[in-house]
Order: sequence, then structure tokens, then C-alpha cells
Amino acid sequence: QVLLAESGGGLVQAGGSLRLSCAASGRAASSYAMGWFRQGPGKEREFVAAITWREGRTYYADSVKGRFAISRDNAKNTLYLQMSSLKPEDTAVLVCASAPFYAEPLSTRAAYTYWGQGTQVTVSS
Repeated sequence: QVLLAESGGGLVQAGGSLRLSCAASGRAASSYAMGWFRQGPGKEREFVAAITWREGRTYYADSVKGRFAISRDNAKNTLYLQMSSLKPEDTAVLVCASAPFYAEPLSTRAAYTYWGQGTQVTVSS
């Protein structure tokens, strides 16, 4: 089992930046990939970004390409999401997730087995 704990959320003005962290414990070292999803007010949970743990291959939703950057520190078992040029529509609860092995495309919720509690990101206009 893998426990995930997000941190770094908060309030930021439009155009600003925020860096999220997700600390993994348990069997995270053997994870195939980790990713970020978000759920804004009145919206379904949507894919944001993902990264394969060993190779560092990244995937992004079209809505965040060029603005967000996902990365990981293998030694620390920590996932990061650097968010820049934030927009009010980025307001959401950001949740990190872990995929122990490849089963489904990483842009889908079905790819992931373990989920964190989430951290609130609020972007003011």
C-alpha cells in the first residue's frame, strides 16, 4: 500500500505561481508512475499531469501545457507540480495519485490505485 500526502496549496493571484508536493510512503519506490488530478467547483475530476517514475517521461493535459511542470525526486519519493501563469479557472482541489504498474493510459483515473487527500489551490482574479 502507498500513502500519499499533498502539500503546498494555497491562495495565489492570477498570473502567479505555486509549487505542490506529494510525499509518498510505503511501496512508492516500485511505482510505475505518479500523476496529478484536479477537481474544480462544479466540475468532474480531470487529469492534469503524470510522470513515469524511472524514466521521467511526462504527460500533460492540453489545458496546462506550457504552464505546469511535473517532476519527481526518486530518492525522496516525492512528486512535484510547479504551476505558473495561474488562471482563476485553475482553482481546484489538486490530488496526487500513484500507479503501481501500467494498466491504463496515465491520463485516466483507472490507471491509478492510490490517491491522496488533496490540497486546495485557489487563484484569485
